[in-house]
Amino acid sequence: MPSQPPDGPSSAELESEAYHITVDDGADSFCALSIESPENDQAWLISDTVTALESMR
Repeated sequence: MPSQPPDGPSSAELESEAYHITVDDGADSFCALSIESPENDQAWLISDTVTALESMR
């Protein structure tokens, strides 16, 4: 399904949550970040690459 831009400017707040995920019975772990719109259950992003914005500059 192609993504559709919103009809107008959005003033909705986004919610975020950080996770530390452990897999393979503790043999490996990684960080993940979830960003969601509480007003739209189809508007979300989950990334397994989390870095501080300061380190990107």
